[in-house]
Amino acid sequence: MKQSFGEGRAKSQLEYIAGIDTSILPSDGGPDFNRLVFLRSPYLLQHATNPVDWYPWGDEAFDRAERENKPVFLSIGYATCHWCHVMERESFTDHEVASVLNEKFVSIKVDREERPDIDDQYMSVAQMMTGGGGWPLTIFMTPDRRPFFAATYLPRTPKMNLPGIIEVLEKVDEHWRNNRSLLEENCAAVIEKLNENAMPSAGSLKDDEIFTQAYLLLERGFDTTWGGYGGAPKFPLPHYLSFLLRYFKKTGNAFALTMVEHTIDSIRRGGIFDQIGFGLHRYSVDKMWLVPHFEKMLYDQAMMSLACLEAFQLTGDLHYPKMAGELFDHVLREMISPQGGFYSAWDADTDGVEGAYYTWAYGEVADVLGAEAAGLFCRLFGITDKGNFQGRNLLHLTESLDAFADREKVDPKELASHMEECRLKLLSAREARKKPFRDEKILTSWNGLMIAALARGYAVTDDKRYVRAAADAASFIRQNMLNGEGRLLRSWYQGGASVQGFLEDYAFYTWGLLELYEATLAVQYLEEAKSVAVMMLKLFRDEENYGFFDTAAEVTDILVRKKSRYDGVTPSGNAIASLCLIKMGRIIQDDPMLEEGRGILRAFMGSVAENPIAALQYLIALDCLNAPEVEVTLAGKRDCPATGEMLREVHRRFIPGLVLRFAAEEGAEGTEARICAVGSCRLPVSGVRDLKTLLDEIV
Repeated sequence: MKQSFGEGRAKSQLEYIAGIDTSILPSDGGPDFNRLVFLRSPYLLQHATNPVDWYPWGDEAFDRAERENKPVFLSIGYATCHWCHVMERESFTDHEVASVLNEKFVSIKVDREERPDIDDQYMSVAQMMTGGGGWPLTIFMTPDRRPFFAATYLPRTPKMNLPGIIEVLEKVDEHWRNNRSLLEENCAAVIEKLNENAMPSAGSLKDDEIFTQAYLLLERGFDTTWGGYGGAPKFPLPHYLSFLLRYFKKTGNAFALTMVEHTIDSIRRGGIFDQIGFGLHRYSVDKMWLVPHFEKMLYDQAMMSLACLEAFQLTGDLHYPKMAGELFDHVLREMISPQGGFYSAWDADTDGVEGAYYTWAYGEVADVLGAEAAGLFCRLFGITDKGNFQGRNLLHLTESLDAFADREKVDPKELASHMEECRLKLLSAREARKKPFRDEKILTSWNGLMIAALARGYAVTDDKRYVRAAADAASFIRQNMLNGEGRLLRSWYQGGASVQGFLEDYAFYTWGLLELYEATLAVQYLEEAKSVAVMMLKLFRDEENYGFFDTAAEVTDILVRKKSRYDGVTPSGNAIASLCLIKMGRIIQDDPMLEEGRGILRAFMGSVAENPIAALQYLIALDCLNAPEVEVTLAGKRDCPATGEMLREVHRRFIPGLVLRFAAEEGAEGTEARICAVGSCRLPVSGVRDLKTLLDEIV
């Protein structure tokens, strides 16, 4: 009898399976497991004891479906997905549901974070068929992988205006047996549409019109009260902020900067930001940033910290590197592995209760802080006896610290120090609680984003913790996620890597290495970035047209080999690849590489123009291409203190067109900066003061 660990008990499930000697199990997992028990994905292992006869994605499952003339039931999710947990607990551990699935379908489980290509393709199908999407993603398809019906979460019994899963399964089975021709028509229409959307359309590299178009759409959608975009749910969307910073730099439009500042401030004060342990939750379920969906994803920490650091480079406001530092503190405390790589995510649930780890009763705060300190702390963070979330409290800053200090008639510096003492006490108390599940899968792509963010953090703040962590993560990938052919692997878990890397793995990791080079001027990072980029060109380049496919040519188990046109929760792989090739081509003076980056942009700009705010990362890359080029070469001794001081002076500024190099010169007594900009090369300068004067003049 297969056992179930249920929602919120993923860690126990994984610990249990880790103690099993899978080498003695039969190929189907035997009576206690299914085939997922042999895999490395935490998400798939969470389902390894389900009574559903799960298969991993692969020929074995589809061959059986063909042989037995059964439709395929495909379920896609990820390890920290709340509604995936709910559906697993309600349906996939239920023996009646399992009986129907096992009798009438061949069932396949896919980890969307391990196979983003499969997820992207069938999520596109769901959006075509239903107008929406999400996880868990449910797809019914033919044995040759052609989808004919899509849904997301299906409850065990009807609720929330959704049919129960057994009802859906029975109807699909009936149609499969009696209306096959209609299903075939649906499949044909879907495949035709997928092929139409697989390739981008080309456009102009001129940026004024499309930048203005994108800006006006963002201005129109901006929430002037709470910041951010849209109603509920509301996502942080840090790449929106990064684009707006460039638009402000380019045009001087003050409202572009206002939108960035108001959004970052509102997020930092809201419940979407973990006020006790720091870190950003995945999104807010309301427009006020108060009640989050409590997952914490590595990519959100990386992208938001980058936006904060860029805001500081542009404005000099110290609130922004402080917030970036808080995000980094969370990552370095809670998301870093002993080997140096970064874990993927924290779950929203603890023992099936979403947010239980993060909420407080007034009395709990008073017990930790004492009545007097608790009173002040609770007034600042909106904590009441009544609560604001299911009878408990989500901490949020009711107003700025300075405004609160003024109202309470206390010194702002003393208040800040006192509140920090209180926060640390509450953090210590919270550490004693049962923690949510942490997905300890390490993804190359998301690690690349985090490396880029930490490297920029070091460049801006000179905090050596950040560059050490970035360098360690790069070393981890180099040692554990590169195979003997120099190819990146996608995912690492419990001592082993699996799945060949996708475009985003190569692009994001290259970005991280370039940021490390710019932050340190250590040439090995530039050389490694070039090596990864060359492999990316070899594996993913379209030999007939510019642009990269999302998958390598050898990946034949998907319906359509496509070039993704738009950003998702992470940036477009092609957009980041373009940015990296442009930057690297200029740094190493490699014109073919620069032209590859330019060609990618040209190949996608027609599609970008159709929906620019869905493709803002392309506009960020376009700004890198078209912004005034500022070439800075620091020449001298790499380890000379003056070199570091001059490098920090460069990084204090927001320079989208920056081309940064180091030239080692034996026998040099110091370091000089050689700058070419605005069509001319200036006389070399020595010393930070002269460099500052020159940069102030140029940028």
